[in-house]
Amino acid sequence: MAKPLLCPPDVLNKDLTGQVAIVTGANSGIGFVTAQQLAAQGAQVVLACRRVAEGEARVAEIKAKHKDARLEVRALDLGDLSSVRAFAKDFLADHDALHLLINNAGVMNTPQGKTKDGFETQIGVNHLGHFLLTALLTDVLKKSAPSRVVVLSSCYHDKAMGREGEIVLDDLHFAHRKYDGWTAYAQAKLANLLHAQELAKRLEGTGVTVASVHPGWVRTNLSRHTGPTWLQNTVLRPVFAMFGMIEPWEGAQTTLYAALGDDVTAHSGAYYSQIGLYRDKSKNRGGWPLESPNPHAHDDKMAAALWDKSCELVGLSTPAAQPAAA
Repeated sequence: MAKPLLCPPDVLNKDLTGQVAIVTGANSGIGFVTAQQLAAQGAQVVLACRRVAEGEARVAEIKAKHKDARLEVRALDLGDLSSVRAFAKDFLADHDALHLLINNAGVMNTPQGKTKDGFETQIGVNHLGHFLLTALLTDVLKKSAPSRVVVLSSCYHDKAMGREGEIVLDDLHFAHRKYDGWTAYAQAKLANLLHAQELAKRLEGTGVTVASVHPGWVRTNLSRHTGPTWLQNTVLRPVFAMFGMIEPWEGAQTTLYAALGDDVTAHSGAYYSQIGLYRDKSKNRGGWPLESPNPHAHDDKMAAALWDKSCELVGLSTPAAQPAAA
């Protein structure tokens, strides 16, 4: 198995003093590691969490290691658009700058269900919640440029346990097709990738760089709907490691590189991948950036159509970002 890709030291030693970052889902896993590293480098970090008490506990852990870390926890439930709007409103009331938006939170292979707004759970939480959040913060990102948006996708946007990653625009919520958790996950993760691509086009020339990332098969609680996390973290841990499961610190590397790497600005909209599983096995070693082997990941018309549909679903009457003037 290939070794995980790791950030060069200069990326992890970059001085982020004066920068403001938001990390969604920062109370555990990759999000926590990402928030901790950004804070260690001097950024003021907002941990956007559904479970605020867990977020506060993580802040205490970070401050035990980095006593001068500038951190705050704010409530954010990506499965409830009213919570997304409230988070954005409160953040903008207290902050006039945002340099890094890390759309990290997500769910995987969930049982069939709906968000508070009636969306299929995975497309709702993974894509539509983050789509609205990004839209509401776009103006401050542009004002704060150079700034970046990092959207966590997955190698499973290509194929998820054999299910093709494809956007079914007229049935995003499985109202007319049989629900399958992995099919829904593949669709949501492809939506993340296409969101980043389309956002990059619409923000061209503004100084806002956008990237989507695959963090790797990481030992986190994301797999709780697929099997017991305690089993993953104990008995099966050495076995899974042999087949490519990596630790949260390694999983955060691609996010951190997309957020901080100097050459990322030259590839806005690109997809960055840790080691993974792809239909084209030559891609399994990952790449910063990497061209997705999924043909649907290069469908510009679908990316634009998904943008328009997402605006409609989250209640944006006008596009959340406009292309730069010619």
